[in-house]
Parts: sequence; structure tokens; C-alpha cells
Amino acid sequence: MDEPKGALARFACPACGGEAHWNPARQKLVCPYCGTESAAQPAAEGAIVEHDLARALAGLAGQPRGWSVARRAVRCESCRAISVLDAARQAQNCEFCGSAQLLPYDEQEPAFRPESLLPFTVDAARARDLVRGWTRRRWLAPGALGRRALTDTVHGVYLPYWTFDALVDASWTAEAGHYYATLQTYRQGGRLRTRQVRQVRWVPAAGRLSHRFDDDLVCASVGVHAGLLRRIEPFPTRDLRPYDPGYVAGWVVERYQVDLADAARRARAAMERTLAALCAREVPGDTHRNLAVRAQWSAQTFKHVLVPVWLLTYDYGRKSYQCVVNGATGAVAGEYPKSWVKIALLVVAIAVGLVVVAALQGR
Repeated sequence: MDEPKGALARFACPACGGEAHWNPARQKLVCPYCGTESAAQPAAEGAIVEHDLARALAGLAGQPRGWSVARRAVRCESCRAISVLDAARQAQNCEFCGSAQLLPYDEQEPAFRPESLLPFTVDAARARDLVRGWTRRRWLAPGALGRRALTDTVHGVYLPYWTFDALVDASWTAEAGHYYATLQTYRQGGRLRTRQVRQVRWVPAAGRLSHRFDDDLVCASVGVHAGLLRRIEPFPTRDLRPYDPGYVAGWVVERYQVDLADAARRARAAMERTLAALCAREVPGDTHRNLAVRAQWSAQTFKHVLVPVWLLTYDYGRKSYQCVVNGATGAVAGEYPKSWVKIALLVVAIAVGLVVVAALQGR
């Protein structure tokens, strides 16, 4: 693994020599032992590079590997997440599911090094407040949820993502439908009546459009439930900083398990769905059918990034639940048990309301 000699030394506390950690509240390296702040932020250098996707998939990218600092990895036998830790840290439980079934993970080849990341800006205290607020707003949750989902177990992790860019020039054809109304005569109760009936006039249509996809995100995590992450996206990629191991000092990093080729396929599928929707909006008229899109793709690039997430995993009954906080924006999403008593009361209240409305309308 590519690890420059002495990489750890620059994170030493200038006062006591302890290892300094990145502090999101102070946006500095801070010693957890004596509280001394380093004079400067991690010295991240260089530009954030967008890599050519075709060359990378052909194995010609030469992207740097390893973490630029001594790290160790463990795999959870329960959720299969691979956590990358500071070399001296001994993991007791999985950061993602809480399992104690952790085994050393030896990579056959060092992972692609992330070349940019979003540092934590939401600190632990703020994350706990956000989770408490989210918990209080779960009206259908059991009353004991706030006590069982202990917010003091919230911990921060860096999750792997891929970002993709592309320029597309597309032409489309479709049948555009234009609504119009005709009068229809019918007999009801022995009387002739008329009503308007909507009809559709179909005409051919065609057009072109160009669109640039910028930093479309594909999550490469298996430790956090994908649906939750989609609900706290987007991450502000405009604020990405060049990777420096100082930003992840003292934090757990999850190694990607969705590789570049798989992520690129997912990104293209999502882009094609977006492109079809964009073309559909270009079709004139009121509706359309038989939309066909022909696209030419160019300027396809990617990068591997890390994003900050605060994670809470808790057990309630026989099930495990997760709650996540976007460490850059503060967006919250989570899973929680439902109280059948509260659901039953809600159903009864709705039924009573419908009966009252029906009674009032029948007067």
C-alpha cells in the first residue's frame, strides 16, 4: 500500500505528542487528550481531478491506491461492511450494525484512494440534537423509542461514493397528443342528454437537446441502508476538498464495495432515465406516446470521494434500525418501529371523521 514514511507524524499534537483528530466544529485538527488545536488545517494540495471513465474501465487510469497513511481494515461478518481504521485502533463492534463479529480484512490489491472528500461540518452535539428532534416527530412510533434509540451512540463515519459527469447530445421522436372535446348524446331516464368526451389527436413530433450531468452520485457503501442515504442526499460536492489523511484522522472510513464498473453502469442507467424524462418534457401537446431517444455521450468522467455521515444503529424488539444524518448539511432520515396501538387509533379517528362528513353531507 502506498504509505509515505512519516505520514502519521504530521498529525501529532504540538503540545503533548498525542494523535490529533479532525474536529468538525472547529474545522481544525484537535488533540483529544489536551485539547490543543493545530495551527493549520490539513495541508491538502493539488486540484480535484476528474478522471476519464473510458480509460479507467480499460485499466489505463493509473489512479493512486492506498490511503497515504497507515490504516487497517476489518470486515463485519454480519452486514459485510469493510471498515478502515487508524492503524492503532482496535475495533470492538461494527460501526454500522453493532455486531462483534469482526475479522481482519486483507486486500488483494489496495483500494483506489479517494482524491477528494467533504469534511464533517456538523459536529456530534448537533447530530445528537437532530436525531432527538427526528425521534420526537415520529408520531406513530412507540412512546419508548426516545429511550431505546440512545443518541449518545451516534458516531461519525466517512462513506465511499463515486461521482460521474457526462455530456449528452440527444435527438428524440414521439407522437404528441393534443386533447380536444366532442359532444356525445346519450339517453338517461328516458331523456336525451349530452356530455363532453375527451379525445386525443396524435401528430408526429421530433426534437433535439443537450444536457450536462455533473457529479451524479452513486453510493458504494453496504454498511448503511441505501434508501436512507438517498433521503439525505444530495451531498454538496461543490464543497469537496482534495483528499488529505488529516481529515480522516480519528474517523472510521468504509471501503467501497461497489466497484467502478458496477457504479458506472448504475450511473448510466440513472442518466438515461433522466434523459428520457427531459426529452418527454420537450414533446409538445398534452400527452405523448412512443418516445424514442437516440443519444451520443461524451466527456464521461468520474472521481472517488468520501462523504461524512453520522450513524445511529439501535435495536427495538427483534429488529435493528438505522438513523443517519448528513454530516455536511444536517439532513436526517431513519427507520423506526410502528406502534400498532397508535395505528389502530388513527384508523378509528379517520373512520369517525368520514362518518361525520357523510352525515353532514346527507343533511
